[in-house]
Formats: sequence, structure tokens, C-alpha cells
Amino acid sequence: MRSWTDTLRFAFQPVVNLATGGVAGLEILARPETGDILAEARRDPELDGQLVVLALRAAVRRETLLPLHVNVFAGTLGDLGGLTPLHHAVREAGRLPWEVTIDVGPPYTHVPHQALLEALAELRGQGFRISADGVGDGDVPLRLLVDMSPDLVKLDASLLVRPSAVRAMRTLCDELGALLCVEGVETELQYGAALSAGAQLAQGTLFAPPSRLPAAEVYVPPPSPADAPPPRSGPSVREFVRPAALLPATASAGQVRALLTGAPDVSGVLLVDRNGVPIRSVHRSRFLLSMSGRYGHALYAERPAAKLGDPPRTVGIDATAWEVLDVVAVGDRDRTSDDVAVVDRHGRCVGVVRLADLVRALSETRVEEAAGLNPLTRLPGSDAITGEVDRRIAAGRTFALSWLDVDHFKQVNDGAGFAAGDELIRAVGRVLQHAATGTARVGHIGGDDFLVLADPEELAPLAAAVLDAPWAAGGRPVTLSLATVECVPGSVADHREAAACLAPLKKAAKALSGASWVVGRAGLPGHEIRRAAGAEAASTGYAVAEPGRG
Repeated sequence: MRSWTDTLRFAFQPVVNLATGGVAGLEILARPETGDILAEARRDPELDGQLVVLALRAAVRRETLLPLHVNVFAGTLGDLGGLTPLHHAVREAGRLPWEVTIDVGPPYTHVPHQALLEALAELRGQGFRISADGVGDGDVPLRLLVDMSPDLVKLDASLLVRPSAVRAMRTLCDELGALLCVEGVETELQYGAALSAGAQLAQGTLFAPPSRLPAAEVYVPPPSPADAPPPRSGPSVREFVRPAALLPATASAGQVRALLTGAPDVSGVLLVDRNGVPIRSVHRSRFLLSMSGRYGHALYAERPAAKLGDPPRTVGIDATAWEVLDVVAVGDRDRTSDDVAVVDRHGRCVGVVRLADLVRALSETRVEEAAGLNPLTRLPGSDAITGEVDRRIAAGRTFALSWLDVDHFKQVNDGAGFAAGDELIRAVGRVLQHAATGTARVGHIGGDDFLVLADPEELAPLAAAVLDAPWAAGGRPVTLSLATVECVPGSVADHREAAACLAPLKKAAKALSGASWVVGRAGLPGHEIRRAAGAEAASTGYAVAEPGRG
């Protein structure tokens, strides 16, 4: 009598790194020839646990070296705990737990949350990586998602029509230290939306459909400038991690040679101890050069490969691309092409990064930033500031958005000349940039208008720096006006609403004589006068204006 396992097949779908265009891993999908085994597994934790082990063994038979993603229902973990059979199967297959990501999927309804979290803690302790699957189309509570602290969040592609939701999830992932993956990408339009919303990984038939054989190559559309995510200072190394070729520290040179000759895309091999900590780094070209000498194979084939390796270069998973460049810059020049091992907080290798990927991405970032700089002050334009406003809104942060300009600037230009006016603008920009400390950001949006984004407590010293200075152009005294809107979580939906709240405050500041500063709060009427000229300031004090007058 045929068993249900006789009609069960598995397919592989790549997880694509959107920064490098390479395959970051393979998700293993059950494909029964008859019946609905997944529906049964949803009701039967023991069956679901068996499926996970069979999926892993199917990948091993295909001899893939890529990291693997296996699926398990949340209810299975809540019922069975840490999936001990999977841990044994991974070890028997010669793979390492941190090469396997467990995609935990819905339904979460009726799953005991404490039992689920305890199971995840056990799996994480064994070395497995955890992914929250089906987010956006499933029933995972947000609080549980945060408590799960996943390494990866898989978001349903249906949410791409709501880019603000995807950006908010990216912000949450950054806070959790997780990567964001969009599943079900079928069109180039969805691909562009995933990129612009900040997703780092993606899956879908656009790149490669599920296949019985692991895909060697995937299709990645060339991104258009409009698809590029907002520039981020110091991109995280997480965005550039490639799968690592790992062998035990005791591996022979012959074993390394067999791996390299069978995988031409592998640029090097990391030798790791039994806990997955990199011990030696074997560079492809240098190793094969040693092995190809007249007596190379005879001398080295049976010897430990570690003798032909170098100390590994490592960075933490939370490092920035710039920190990786610092690591590469230290040491021998002939090792600049070596892969850099990326390790987790336990020192275990989770992948590698290549210098070429980092240099390309950082160069593109610099070009994008330079294109957005104002040619007069070399400060970023409004797009950089408004993009950061949206990110702070999505993160639920309180912030203050300020608008600074020169009073009667047209008269300054007409009276002192445009050269004196330009020099005044440059000087104001320099003072603003010098005074902007902490999280404050300054932008020049054209003419004599500047934007300042900061935490409310950072504003007082910045305002004093620009308003107390004795400004002049061509010998003519000049004053500045500053308007600020403070935004608490929930008071504005995006940067457009914040700008709309700021506009009447600017008008109120301009109506005051001399150097002036008014502050309002989004969603509340009136404004507070914090700075005005002499007698006017004394008579007005810091009163709140009546509704309708700000």
C-alpha cells in the first residue's frame, strides 16, 4: 500500500536579495500529487513536523549549498515545541542550523502565545533563524510579531498597493533587527513598489517560479531611479549578505577543492568550528593557485585546508557598509577581494558580503545624494527632509519641523546685489549645519528657505545660533524668521500634513518685526511666540494666539 510520502514532491523557490540581485536562499514548498496534505498538516502538528524534516531531506538530495527556508505552522510549534527531529535531521545532513530559516506561518488564532515564544526561543538557541511568514495577509497580532523578534518578516505582496504600510513595516523591521521580504511578486510594477518601499528581499514568479530543481539564476529587472528607496546614511550590512560556503574547520584541502570546482560562483570558503564560528577563510584564487602548482595536489590534498587559509575578516550583523570598508582597509592589500564574514551576536556565520556589492551601492547612494544637494549651500533638498519626516511618522516618533527664511530677501538682493544675497544664504546654511546636532537634519529648499527637522528638545540651541547672530548683506542688517510645528504621534499622517500645519506658522512669524520664532502644535489652534523684537516681545510674551489668528 502506497504511503502519503510516496506522492509527495517538493519544489524550490528562490529568495532574492534586491540589493545584489543574487539568490539569498531557497524556500522548500510541499507539492503533493493528490490530496491536500497542507490542510491536514494545519490540523495535525505531528504531520506538519514530519513535513519539515522531509523538506530538508529533499533539499539535501539536490545537493544545494544555499541557505534553506522550511515552513511550519505556528500551531505546530505551540504544540510540539522545538522540533527536535528537525535539529537531528539538519545535523545528519551535514548542514548547520543557522543555514536554515524556519518560516512560521498562520493561523495564529487559538495558538498559546507563551508556548509559541518558548518554542521559538528553543529553536533560536539551537541556531535556527526565525521568519514571520504571511504578515499582512494572516492573523499574526502586532504585539506577538514584536515578541517573536524574527530575523526576517515576510510580507504579502497585496500590501504593495499601500506603500505607507510597507514603509512602516520596514521601520519596524529596522527596530527589531530583521530583514523585510515581500512574497508573491509577479510584475515589474510590484518589484518597483517593493524596492521603493525599502524591502531588502523578495520572492515571486517574476524572479523564478517554484521548480523541482533549485534555480541557478533568477531574473531581476533593472531598477529605475524612481524605484530607488530613500537614501539612508550608512546602509546596513544586512542588505548585502550573500550565502556563505561553509565547511568544518577540519576539512581537507581536497574537500575545499571539490566544493570550489563544483560551484564556480563561490569566491571563497569559510572554515567554521562546530558552533559555526569562522576559524579560517580560504580565498578561491589563492587556494587554487597553491593547489595547481607542480606538486600542489600531492602536497596539500589530504592536509587540513586551514593551512592554506587566512584569519577571517568578520563584521557583526548590525554593522554598516562603511564599517565593512574599514575592516577591508586594514591588513594586506592582496586580501581586498576576500569575502567578509557576517556573524550574529553568538559569533556564528550567517553569510558573507562582497566588497564589489558594497562599493556599487555606496557609489549609487553618493550619486543620489549629490544630485539632491542644493548647488549654493550643498545641503540636501526637500525630498531628503520630507522622506525622513515620513519615516519618523511611521516610527511613531515626536518631532519638530521648522521653516527658516530671510526677512524681505528680495529687497536684500535688490539693494545689495545677488552676490551678497548668495553669500548670506551660504553663511546661514553653514551656521545651521554646524548647529544641527544629534538627530537634527537641515535642508535648503531653494532661495532663502531652509527646513530643519529635529527632536523638540534640540531646537532651542539651534534657534539661538541662527537668530542671535548679527546678520548683514552688503552692509545692510538682516533678520531671520523661524516657524516650528511640533508633531506628536497620530497628529499628522505624512509630510504633506506637517507642511500644511507649518505654512500658517511661517506667515505668523513673518508678521512679527525683527528676528522671530513661533511654535505651534499639529492639530491644535494658535501658536506660541518664543522670539520677537524688543517691545513687541515684551508685550506679547509667550502667549498663545487666539484660534484663527495663527
